[in-house]
Amino acid sequence: MDKFYVGHSSEPLQERLRKHLSDHKGYTSKAKDWIVVYFENFDSKSSAYKREREIKAWKSKSRIQKLIHATQRIEHPDS
Repeated sequence: MDKFYVGHSSEPLQERLRKHLSDHKGYTSKAKDWIVVYFENFDSKSSAYKREREIKAWKSKSRIQKLIHATQRIEHPDS
């Protein structure tokens, strides 16, 4: 799909990913190969939402890629 999904959740990360990979009618149902490439932890839902809006406002795939590559918070699924 060659897309990034940006969102926040109060659920554990793996549970949220499992839901995105399941059959449903939402945006993420279009691909079945989503992987987590970056995440941030926040103390409050409002802070997480603010950061989500900030990243979405960039409207720039290259800027998101720079954010991902500038960090060590990369999670790879079990093979």
